[in-house]
Amino acid sequence: MVIRRTHTRTLGDVISDFLKESGLEPKLREREVLSQWDQIVGTLSAKSTQSIYVKERKLFIHIRSAVIKNELNLIKQGLLEEINRRAGYDMVDEIVIR
Repeated sequence: MVIRRTHTRTLGDVISDFLKESGLEPKLREREVLSQWDQIVGTLSAKSTQSIYVKERKLFIHIRSAVIKNELNLIKQGLLEEINRRAGYDMVDEIVIR
């Protein structure tokens, strides 16, 4: 008996569907975007970042340097737009810099 497949899918499609159905896709995108933090803000600002995480659609950034903190506050709206652009959806509604 020969089994014929009428609908084959690539492994990438299967994984993508699994991530969507399991609800893991947004968290994976979040990790992917945050791993690009140094490309988004530059090396100097990234080195001054103690921690960065998303909670309830808010991006929390803890910065060691007052100068860098002030600089990031000045470009907060641009950061928000760039992060959401890289995520491919509105991942973050607000940025909190501490």
